Amino acid sequence: MKQIDKSKPVMVTGATGYVAGWLVKSLLEEGLTVHAAVRSPDNKKKTAHLDEIAAKTTGSIKYFKSDLLQEGSYAEAMKDCELVYHTASPFVLDVKDPQKDLIDPAVLGTKNVLDTANKTASVKRVVVTSSCAAIYTDCIDCESAPNGMLTEELWNTTTSLEYQPYSYSKTLAEQKAWEMVKQQDQWDLVTINPCFVMGPVLNPKNSKSESLSFVKQLADGTMKMGVPKIGTGVVDVRDVAKAHYQAGFVPSAQGRYITAGHNTDFLEMGTVLQSKYGKQYPLPKRALPKWLLMIVGPWANKLFTRPFIKKNVNIAWKADNSKIKKELGMEFIPLQKTMEDSFQVLVDHKLI
Repeated sequence: MKQIDKSKPVMVTGATGYVAGWLVKSLLEEGLTVHAAVRSPDNKKKTAHLDEIAAKTTGSIKYFKSDLLQEGSYAEAMKDCELVYHTASPFVLDVKDPQKDLIDPAVLGTKNVLDTANKTASVKRVVVTSSCAAIYTDCIDCESAPNGMLTEELWNTTTSLEYQPYSYSKTLAEQKAWEMVKQQDQWDLVTINPCFVMGPVLNPKNSKSESLSFVKQLADGTMKMGVPKIGTGVVDVRDVAKAHYQAGFVPSAQGRYITAGHNTDFLEMGTVLQSKYGKQYPLPKRALPKWLLMIVGPWANKLFTRPFIKKNVNIAWKADNSKIKKELGMEFIPLQKTMEDSFQVLVDHKLI
């Protein structure tokens, strides 16, 4: 039971990221001082939206240069903080060197942040942004889960450097965090495990979010002939930020939290946009047949290997989100609102 003093600064790693931006917004709106640990504090393109938010709130933000792979680079940002949010971790699906581009920044970055927490006497709680990818690899894993649903007790055991390396990076990073928390008794650890995060981007012109590129593909005709019916969970970015906030400030928060609003699939994510945007944009209306994907998938997209298609297309994704609802008081934004708000940001900024 860690009670956090709101008069002390709160550190957020990767503060300019998609989820972190909304978390920083909620911290600033609560009047807190945010220590934003970022790679390029002088890059105004990346920080201007956070400065604008800070100017309209009673909170304040200070930037600190830091690097996931540089030992000790979080020390200055963490000074005097009781609460640390570690959100920085690469979310890139198409990489040339998975070890260098995904595993090292995720695992070594987590170790680096937690090593610094061990040396910073003020730290009481660390909240790590993990992922449902640390719980499962493929939709077919839901079928073998207890009662056919993913729960916080499960771990991803079937990823590797060769197969779904992003999921592998999230699994190894979270396991490193749980291993390190056991070696000390100064701070406790809470992990937030979101599924596919959608919802409005705060800084759309300078965002490289995979979620943003998915919505662009729905809008630009890439998927007008149909979309693979891949099971997935979806959660609104604003809910993920709220879950992080609660995980930091609810004293009884503990362990892992599946942060999933909806058990859905790629087809439904497109079709819920039809009523509002279907007349103007070539949105997908039907699912691509699995047999067709097995033939053309690997040729069209190297992430769509035959094993991936076999274990994810036309297979339902189900997760149990009762723990986060009960312990952190979470309720989730409806899927249609999340998708429409994601889409509208791109319309407003003329990105589609």
